[in-house]
Amino acid sequence: MIDIVNSIITKVTIDNFPILIKRDDLLNKDFSGNKARKFYYFFKNDFPHINTIISYGSNQSNAMYSLSVLAKLKGWNFIYYTYHISSQLQKYPNGNYKEALANGMQLIVDENFDLTKLILQKDQLFIDEGGAIQEAAYGIKILADELKQYVQQNNIKKLEVFLPSGTGTTALFLQKYLDHKVITTPCVGDKEYLKKQFYILEHNIQYHPTILKPEKKFHFGKLYKQNYKIWQNIKKNTNIEFDLLYDPIGWQVFLKYLKYNYKPTTTYIYIHQGGLLGNVTMQERYIYKYGEDI
Repeated sequence: MIDIVNSIITKVTIDNFPILIKRDDLLNKDFSGNKARKFYYFFKNDFPHINTIISYGSNQSNAMYSLSVLAKLKGWNFIYYTYHISSQLQKYPNGNYKEALANGMQLIVDENFDLTKLILQKDQLFIDEGGAIQEAAYGIKILADELKQYVQQNNIKKLEVFLPSGTGTTALFLQKYLDHKVITTPCVGDKEYLKKQFYILEHNIQYHPTILKPEKKFHFGKLYKQNYKIWQNIKKNTNIEFDLLYDPIGWQVFLKYLKYNYKPTTTYIYIHQGGLLGNVTMQERYIYKYGEDI
């Protein structure tokens, strides 16, 4: 039986800052990270009228893989729409794409896919791209409760929680259910995009996390040597592998924040949101662009 509660917390030191890492990447070998938290509602509850999940997004999406696991666990079909897939990836599947196919995903490639024209049947469950849905609050509240318990057990007076964001769903619901400061940074769009995403799911802005802007604009999915370098350095210093897409941006912003705002009386925790399957593809792309000595 799979369950995804009580991920461990690891203590590390980076740039002389003591930091706690909430290891949601270790929740379960198949169903982990923030996507497992987001989709936990569907895992834990019964839906006797549902036999198919439908979603859409990129062909290496973490959400795509996690939904394929969810569908397999529930005995459901999984139909996933994507706008494009390269002939190279089709010929040599890897990462999230490969594992999602192995879990039985039915992939539909449609460069003209229009969400507004999607017609659902009564036995089909639609989950929006990246898991930006109200039901995500169910699993993220459990994460918040775990952090509250840790704070109480360790007599922590002040806690600040940091995590990078795509849609910002995890950060939003964490702030809603946690009586401590939640800080995030946009990795997909900009600060205004993230604010809009927050407002779609929660109108009450007192529940919105603090947003820190990266010092430069990173185009989503584009390869930046500085991102790879910080990813390598964090892995070397902590012996923990992080996601190569979101976490390099997250760590740059977080460490700069600590440089100017660190207080010894505050406990700082970074949420490891998993997503490591995508690293295979990302590393191949980095090596292809910059060479083996990157």
